[in-house]
Amino acid sequence: MSIQAQEDYQDWVGRTQTVDDEMAPAAARGAAALFGRSDLEVATGRVLPALWHWFYFLPMADQARLSEDGHPERGDFMPPVPLPRRMFAGARARFVRPLVLGRPARRVSEIRSVAMKRGRSGDLAFVTVGHTIHQDGAVCVEEERDIVYREAGGAVPAPERAEPHAVDAGVWEEWVEPDPPMLFRFSALTFNAHRIHYDRPYAMQVEGYPGLVVHGPLTAMLLAELVRQHDRRPLAAFSFRGRAPLFDLSPVRLLGRPGGAKVELEARGGDDRRALTAIAELEGSRS
Repeated sequence: MSIQAQEDYQDWVGRTQTVDDEMAPAAARGAAALFGRSDLEVATGRVLPALWHWFYFLPMADQARLSEDGHPERGDFMPPVPLPRRMFAGARARFVRPLVLGRPARRVSEIRSVAMKRGRSGDLAFVTVGHTIHQDGAVCVEEERDIVYREAGGAVPAPERAEPHAVDAGVWEEWVEPDPPMLFRFSALTFNAHRIHYDRPYAMQVEGYPGLVVHGPLTAMLLAELVRQHDRRPLAAFSFRGRAPLFDLSPVRLLGRPGGAKVELEARGGDDRRALTAIAELEGSRS
């Protein structure tokens, strides 16, 4: 496809969508099981951990309206960009006040920008979506997400294994095995039918990946869990950026470099290259 005139999609900027959610505890219970949070009391009236709003306000497209890759067809809320590959490339979230389980909440979404560009791998489309979540008449979460669409391109080679580099004293470190059950459970919790995360033949034979692809938001949430394990201060803000895909071919190394009220985070695959970076901003004094 050749890049269409940017004006083709500017009519989509400002388009809004409203989704209501009862914030039932069931999804949070599933997330607690996924992340091994047996310490967490999940019940009506309890606070939802920061970032776990990603398990709510889920897209509920009819089965007949799913594309071949498992994503809902475009052209309803998201612009009908004809590029086949979709990636959740990054996000920036600010936590104004906690969401409470069992109380209705509303998310208002807006298309904030659409940009068509030409990169080394071909045509690209960048769509930025803003989300504001309200509960009990107050703003709880403000967020922007970056969605990138690209051409199909060629096969992606498997990362070459490399010895993990040494880290300085004081750096938090954890290794996670992103096996198929973990990827499937995260897909189920987010109602994400993108087949690259659970359908190995499709991921390898159609989209050209060397294995199952680890969800960017899953990696980001694992980094947020790394922060929680070492510092109990609540998250005030969290942002992440995907730099390269991670696969279920090797363990993922999670690293955190604390510095006052901010933690610099990164996830590395078997090739020891940074695949995803993040920054966590913390509230208050250390407990």
